[in-house]
Amino acid sequence: MKKIEDYVMSIPDFPEPGIIFRDITSVLQEAEGLHLAIDLMQDKIKDLDFDLIVGPESRGFIFGVPIAYNLYKPFIPVRKKGKLPRETVSVEYDLEYGSATLEVHKDAIKPGQKVVIIDDLMATGGTNRAIIDLVESLGGIVVKTVFLMELEGLKGRDKLKGYNVESIIAYPGA
Repeated sequence: MKKIEDYVMSIPDFPEPGIIFRDITSVLQEAEGLHLAIDLMQDKIKDLDFDLIVGPESRGFIFGVPIAYNLYKPFIPVRKKGKLPRETVSVEYDLEYGSATLEVHKDAIKPGQKVVIIDDLMATGGTNRAIIDLVESLGGIVVKTVFLMELEGLKGRDKLKGYNVESIIAYPGA
């Protein structure tokens, strides 16, 4: 049986020279790779006391929804600004080149609910930090955040200090 790392393709010099792009689509296009990724991420929360799973579009949906389904938990989507139809709360955060805004439905998370965040990749930690801020603005409690991959060289954990963070694969560089 292959390890999860064996399903991730590393593309050198994309999107620019010196960058190694870690491609999850190679995980998704193999049934065994997708199954393994979901099982490994789900394993990180199987004994955890929590109420719901939150995931950002679009790749957080890919992994978060099947885990929520398997564990019989609600899934709460976090989307880019203007994509959700009901009343939302939003948070603006900085990206490498500019800023972005994420939103969640205002009634999606109740005060005191315990939340797990699922996403594909932790790079600088900015997106996950913004999601934590959204969850906490609604009174939710982030009990864990799980990533398929982490780029340790970008020091995303620095923005997530004080939170329970786990990654399935950790790459030492950027």
